[in-house]
Amino acid sequence: MPHTLIIYCSTDGHTKTICERISNFLNNKNEFKIISLDEAINFDLSTFNKIIIGASIRYGKHSKKLYEFIRLNKNLLNQKQSIFFSVNVVARKSEKSTPETNPYIKKFLKISKWRPKKIEVFAGRVDYPNYGFLDKYVIKFIMFLTNGPTDTSQSYEFTDWSKVDKFAKELG
Repeated sequence: MPHTLIIYCSTDGHTKTICERISNFLNNKNEFKIISLDEAINFDLSTFNKIIIGASIRYGKHSKKLYEFIRLNKNLLNQKQSIFFSVNVVARKSEKSTPETNPYIKKFLKISKWRPKKIEVFAGRVDYPNYGFLDKYVIKFIMFLTNGPTDTSQSYEFTDWSKVDKFAKELG
């Protein structure tokens, strides 16, 4: 039976990719399971010792489903070794790249009232070529306002993979 559950809440798949990368550093490669938040809603969390949740931001918010999942499972999560990380493009800026300085982490903790044992934030990715029309131009506008890249013919990877690897090694 796996002892680590990794749950991802991803809009475009990048958070899942980060979860898969983290799994490469877990001590026992056979003792983990990666599932989507949608799958986790009907999953028995009690059989896991460690629960890692990774969630992305879209338009300044974590998913409503994530907040509902936390609300329904907060007591159990508080009894386990629970870990949370957020993936957002704001974290590309050094002054917003830590859990203490990232506005989305602060907002998440305030709203959810959950206190994971370990928290981290990773910069995400802007993948213009794979966005639909509306997302592409709304995100382009947001990037314009925040001095980010606006060439919609390209993807922009902001994730510091060495930071992800360091975090994963600490989870062991």
